[in-house]
Amino acid sequence: QVQLVESGGGLVQPGGSLRLTCAASGRNFSINAMGWYRQAPGKQRELVAIIISGGNTNYADSVKGRFTISRDNAKNTAYLQMNNVKAEDTAVYYCNSIVQQGSTSRSYWGQGTQVTVSS
Repeated sequence: QVQLVESGGGLVQPGGSLRLTCAASGRNFSINAMGWYRQAPGKQRELVAIIISGGNTNYADSVKGRFTISRDNAKNTAYLQMNNVKAEDTAVYYCNSIVQQGSTSRSYWGQGTQVTVSS
């Protein structure tokens, strides 16, 4: 079993910045990919950004140039730096990790952290 714990959400003004953190913990696992998803009220969960084990990244068009995903492999931690945030970035942000445990690959989710962009 692997646990993902997110932190860093909160209230931020439009144009401001926020950094989300996702820490993975457990036994005998390696991380193939870590990603951030978000879900706004009344909308489906959507991919925000993902980083794979080789360091390649992919972003939703709506956040390109504003958000940056990074990862500290030694700490099994991923970060989402959010700059120039907009009201439409308001959502619950979820961390996801694709984890390898032996010959099995599994997907785990964090509990979510609320990000509210408002003046």
